[in-house]
Amino acid sequence: MAKPSIVFAHGIWADGSCFQKLIPTLRAEGHEVMAAQYGLDTLKGDVDATIRTIARVEGPVVLVGHSYGGTVITHAGLDPKVAALVYIAALGPDETETSQGQQEKFPRTDIFKHIDVADGRVWLKPEGTVCFAGDLTPEEQEIAYATHFAPAMDLFTQKHDGVAWRTKPSWSIVATQDRTVNPELERFAAKRMGATTVELASSHVPMLSQPRAVLEVIRNASAAVARTAHAA
Repeated sequence: MAKPSIVFAHGIWADGSCFQKLIPTLRAEGHEVMAAQYGLDTLKGDVDATIRTIARVEGPVVLVGHSYGGTVITHAGLDPKVAALVYIAALGPDETETSQGQQEKFPRTDIFKHIDVADGRVWLKPEGTVCFAGDLTPEEQEIAYATHFAPAMDLFTQKHDGVAWRTKPSWSIVATQDRTVNPELERFAAKRMGATTVELASSHVPMLSQPRAVLEVIRNASAAVARTAHAA
């Protein structure tokens, strides 16, 4: 049974390397894997970059989004090659919502006390890393801060057409110790999607703090896609 390809979509303050603990294992297990890289300048630009990455791999595709990457895969997932969606501590807006609008429906998390808006971008302050990745080692937290990639200040207010989770099977990882995206938002989004949901006692970056558990969710989504493709 052929295995689907895996495409990753990263969140803010990150790039595709945030999936570094997942990619080698998935490749070793026979999946074609790519992580989309985009500029966090506009939602449309990030969605388009993800669709271009989807075009570089064989279908069917399991599309995996972390944090703001959940917004990206919600729209990019309409690509016909995408067969399933996996949300990691992620946003998952509906047609009428923006990323910011979805977040405003829930209490603000601690991370917002530790940001700085400068030069049209939203920067993470050094002390904010504990709210983002507090269960990583101190050395890993330092790397997360040193490499964080600041988004455009209006990125979360932008809209894009289409909602893939309405028509495609979804899986969701809720990070119960998340201090960046409210865990209740993650639960709400997963329930609204009808997603198969796993809760992990993790910070905002379970793909780095608990990669084995995240890999298992991706494997389950991939197996479901493979079974569907075989039956067809």
